[in-house]
Amino acid sequence: EPSIPVKALLLDLAERGLIFAIYGQFVVRLLHIAIDSLNIGSALLIMSESVPLFFLLFRRFTTQVSRDPFDWSVAIVGTTMPLLVLPDATSAPLLPPIGCDMIITLGLCIQIAAKVSLGRSFGIVAANRGVESTGPYRFVRHPMYLGYTMTHVGFLLLMPSVLNAILYGLAFFLQVVRLLREENVLTRDPAYQAFASKVRYRLVPGVF
Repeated sequence: EPSIPVKALLLDLAERGLIFAIYGQFVVRLLHIAIDSLNIGSALLIMSESVPLFFLLFRRFTTQVSRDPFDWSVAIVGTTMPLLVLPDATSAPLLPPIGCDMIITLGLCIQIAAKVSLGRSFGIVAANRGVESTGPYRFVRHPMYLGYTMTHVGFLLLMPSVLNAILYGLAFFLQVVRLLREENVLTRDPAYQAFASKVRYRLVPGVF
């Protein structure tokens, strides 16, 4: 069998470590918060952030991981930025809480569906671990980012503040940069080129 390139192996292990560090600490923090008041929203959020940790154990290895420091920086900062958002008890929701909860729940469901569809191909740094075209990937090329965006919008409407708006605004900008950088890697694959020609929109159907 051909040997695994050492640099590619180290990159893969480094990204796995990052995912465990970022998602693991967030899930632990959520569990502590949810012990006293577990609800559907927090349960879905815990499930959404736990799915990558499970699939990471069986993830496909690939040598096609970006080695560009910019891609790694955008992936790390873009993933951690929304975790810095804080509730603001002094501000009133911009929509009735039930409406915010519905947006958050729908976004979380889209996230979970996308992560389950990716399965062993999940990652945060631009790479090609196979082209996924089932589930929510039939409608947009990056449904996980769509789910994140909806969840962020719901949380911002529920607990609006200048700080949260800045954090979510930066997170959205970095998500767009991330998906474009991911496509820079993926479009080298003829299978992805065929997928992109079939699924025209990247993030929002009919818009982008």
